[in-house]
Amino acid sequence: MRKNRFKIYFNSPIILSFVAMCCIVLLLQNITDGISTRLLFATYGSSLLDPLTYLRLIGHIFGHANLSHLISNMTYILLLGPMLEEKYHDKLIIVIIITALVTGIVHNIISPNVALLGASGVVFSFILLSSITGNENGIPITLIFVAIMWIGGEIVTGLTTTDTISQLTHILGGLVGAIVGLRFKNNQ
Repeated sequence: MRKNRFKIYFNSPIILSFVAMCCIVLLLQNITDGISTRLLFATYGSSLLDPLTYLRLIGHIFGHANLSHLISNMTYILLLGPMLEEKYHDKLIIVIIITALVTGIVHNIISPNVALLGASGVVFSFILLSSITGNENGIPITLIFVAIMWIGGEIVTGLTTTDTISQLTHILGGLVGAIVGLRFKNNQ
């Protein structure tokens, strides 16, 4: 007689580590009354002589405004990330870092007086990157449809609403995912 055993395993170390870091940062934010997030995990226009400016260009993807913001981003990352990590392995870290740098630098140039935090740029990078994954020849039509629908939606939302969500970060993240994904695809 064979017993079915329930087994839990660590399937996606990069993604699980990323999610754990985001959770720890939110916990630190609550413990320090937001000081840790302002200091390390939100990017904004600051002196290029300040070494923390460079840390924040990447660190902003770990900071989140609140639990709802964290859960929203981590749900997508946990859904898309393991599949992407299986396909791209350690290259996924490159996608995350490039996304953080591009969104952080552009944000600081365009909106230096507004703090940017959260992993939504990474989420949208993963969305477009996942549209490329699994296809070997040419540009997949799913990528074209996702890009048109999603980028078009972000542009309309950015033009018609006033909120604290950075549609520019979403668009830039998606473009990074598409460009890096196509580059990975061409180098296979």
